[in-house]
Amino acid sequence: MTRWFEDIVLDEVFSLGSHNFEADDMVRFAALYDPQSLHTDREAAQHSQFGGLVASGWHIASVAHRKMVDALFAEEERLRTLGHEPGLSGPSPGVNSMDFPAPVRPGDVVSFRLVVTNKRHSNTIPGWGLLFNRLTGTNEQGQLVYEANLVGFSKLRDYRMPWWQKLLQALTRVPIIGPLLARRA
Repeated sequence: MTRWFEDIVLDEVFSLGSHNFEADDMVRFAALYDPQSLHTDREAAQHSQFGGLVASGWHIASVAHRKMVDALFAEEERLRTLGHEPGLSGPSPGVNSMDFPAPVRPGDVVSFRLVVTNKRHSNTIPGWGLLFNRLTGTNEQGQLVYEANLVGFSKLRDYRMPWWQKLLQALTRVPIIGPLLARRA
């Protein structure tokens, strides 16, 4: 999120836009990254249990995550245009879950959205908070086709490191004391 941790509002919905999954793109992606016949072979997929070609879950996830990153950059630009300093996003410590409850077929238009469902201060990285996000994709019939529960870091705007943490950080740079402290961690 390109907002400061303090400015994140829980349950705010960020519409990320939509994507039209075309057969040729689905086959091209799958041939490179998930070459299973239900994603690459139109004839074999027609006679499979899925009743036709379906998009690879990795294709859906890649599109969803690209839409999310594009929206984050757009939010950063929007804040700058308003004269605000955007917050800092950090890396993601992981994906807690990912699900594909319904298949995506050629011609399906999937709309994606992101919701921050929870947040808390990091227990291990001072000055940062954790955001718990739900990223979803819904087809034009309103059917959920993708859901991921993600975690990401967001910088605290007003964080001031306590004196004792500054002291410990300085001590880790002292030649003899630093290695001793590192062994105890």
